[in-house]
Amino acid sequence: MKKFMREFREFAVRGNMVDLAVGIMIGGAFSGIVDSLVRDIFMPVINIILGGSVDFTNKFLVLRMPPDYSGPYTYADLNAAGGILFAWGRFSTVLINFVLLAFVVFLLVRAINRARRQLEREKEMAPAETPVAPPPEDIALLREIRDALQRQSPPPAATKAATPTPGTPPAD
Repeated sequence: MKKFMREFREFAVRGNMVDLAVGIMIGGAFSGIVDSLVRDIFMPVINIILGGSVDFTNKFLVLRMPPDYSGPYTYADLNAAGGILFAWGRFSTVLINFVLLAFVVFLLVRAINRARRQLEREKEMAPAETPVAPPPEDIALLREIRDALQRQSPPPAATKAATPTPGTPPAD
């Protein structure tokens, strides 16, 4: 039992699991936002375009009317009375919600990918743009001494031609 609990705890606190839980919570809240966007923003515009008070959630076909029904002819009332309804309006609303949600998720993923590519480009460019650190003080001093000695002595080719090596006759 202890092993089971330890494995479950490792599974539950794993990074991917926590990310998934956060994603589900944000998705649930986001679904409410999309529902409101469709119901409160898009549907009134569609109603104006179609020239009336179109309520897709109340659009349906009655496949079988409840026996002896005399109540209002609305989806909720007919469904509660036991009627069999083909609710194409509700399906249309859910389909519109899905398409909008998929579009918004696509835009979010696209923006995240664009930001990720931009960050990768900046990382690639960063090493080329970083200035070279100056050499340590002792290295700089040694370089100055080397350069001063090179300025004082003649170039090696001129020295070779001017002084003969021992054991060889001088060149004329």
